[in-house]
Amino acid sequence: MRLTARLFQQQTCRITLFTRANCGLCTRAKSALSNVWDARAFDYREVDIIEPASKKWRDLYDLDVPVIHVSKITAPEEDPKLASKAVKLMHRFDPEDVQAKMDLVEKKES
Repeated sequence: MRLTARLFQQQTCRITLFTRANCGLCTRAKSALSNVWDARAFDYREVDIIEPASKKWRDLYDLDVPVIHVSKITAPEEDPKLASKAVKLMHRFDPEDVQAKMDLVEKKES
């Protein structure tokens, strides 16, 4: 995913994917996000919940990955303490589901 100046200016959402290695649903989620990217650019972050630095996320999402949080690109970094307020999708989702959450975030925070 190469980012051009035009696409960068159009980015309004950040999507954070909480994932783990060897997770079939996580692979499917990445594919869905790739399809969204083809139509609509976004800032992408990925958190491997197995990494020691991600212990708080593992405690929260251990059995729920993949999980995505969708936020305004200008929102503060993700915080496990605020996860209950996040706009999110869990387990199985399609590109249409992701874009609907992006629309919600853009309208809610504009």
